Amino acid sequence: MSNNLHILNHPLVNAELSKLRQTSTTSKEFREGVHNISLFLGYEASRGFEEATFQGQSPVSTFTGTTVKPRLGLTPILRAGLGMTDALLTLFPSAPVYHLGIYREKVTLQPVEYYSKLPPSPPIDNVFLLDPLIATGGTVCAAIGMLTEWGIPIKNIKLLCVLASRDGLNHVQKEYPDLELWVAGVDETLTTDGIISPGLGDSGDRLFNTVTNAYKQ
Repeated sequence: MSNNLHILNHPLVNAELSKLRQTSTTSKEFREGVHNISLFLGYEASRGFEEATFQGQSPVSTFTGTTVKPRLGLTPILRAGLGMTDALLTLFPSAPVYHLGIYREKVTLQPVEYYSKLPPSPPIDNVFLLDPLIATGGTVCAAIGMLTEWGIPIKNIKLLCVLASRDGLNHVQKEYPDLELWVAGVDETLTTDGIISPGLGDSGDRLFNTVTNAYKQ
């Protein structure tokens, strides 16, 4: 296993993930579960951030305080990545949000880019790329390519994901071996249709209550 791959192993995260898997979980509960897991992911993924110090004044005396030094941007992949964004904004309320629109073509399973809200040049140092599911890994690789072309070094990009397939992780790591990945869970099975099993179903549909088939991704 790559040193750049971090799989959360925490009873609260495991319980939330198990709840997300169930077809009986409502859209409200699904949104809450994705939000809660995203908080854990953001907390852990930011653990190694460099700190800057400043001199402050408490009611009692002066003190040396710290702030997070890197300028962080959040990049959710539409539409499901929106379900993770609010949680990360809770941790980083001043972080700009740059939306990327990429969908997976149903027949070829290849990513198709249709929207980008990236400014001409990066005003940030680091990016958290947000996508609840990594199935084949094609969509994520396309997004990473857009970010590196924009000017963000791969070492400054961290991918945060609720659930990934083993094949999808292998694909992403083969394309970008220096990428840091943070996931809450990994499923070993990816169907011939590119669906994670047992998976969560279509995370976008379940987040936004547009479910037509809970097992379609």
